[in-house]
Amino acid sequence: MSPDKQVLESALLVVRWQRGDREAFAGIVSLWERSLFVYLRRLTASEADAWELLQETWLKLLRSLKSLRDPYTLPAFLYATARNTAISRFRARMCEIENYPEQVPDERSLDDLVDFENADEVHHALDQISLLQREALTLFFLHDLSLEEMATLLDVPLGTVKSRVHYAKIAIHKILSRGNDHAQSSN
Repeated sequence: MSPDKQVLESALLVVRWQRGDREAFAGIVSLWERSLFVYLRRLTASEADAWELLQETWLKLLRSLKSLRDPYTLPAFLYATARNTAISRFRARMCEIENYPEQVPDERSLDDLVDFENADEVHHALDQISLLQREALTLFFLHDLSLEEMATLLDVPLGTVKSRVHYAKIAIHKILSRGNDHAQSSN
């Protein structure tokens, strides 16, 4: 389903829910469960944690969906709710503070930094980088959000988003290169 069609269908389901059609919520869950799970899975240490966070996200949505003013903002609202749920749950674990410079090297140089051919290696590498960097790459690559949409969702300046994506790509590249070096030396 195209992103535009998904957003339109979501908006219609929100309106139906707000007008009293209780079956519309199941449609929202069906439409967004996979995407939200993938997003949460990238933020958590285990699949079980991701499922728990997803359930909490649905409960929070259920309580607040009636007050959503613009039905077209449901996707951003869902991701923000999922993110806030994850951060609240794991706040004690988040002891890292990341400071990024506002200036980021030329974006064209970023494209050749990471080779995403082996999905298992990439997922393993994602698990090794910081939560904030992992989240940035997940939103950028897996959920196709623009940098501007990410800045709005994460409530940070655009420069911060660019930095997180940039440094995350560098970190992934180093991890994948290190893995390839180990693989070559063992042959």
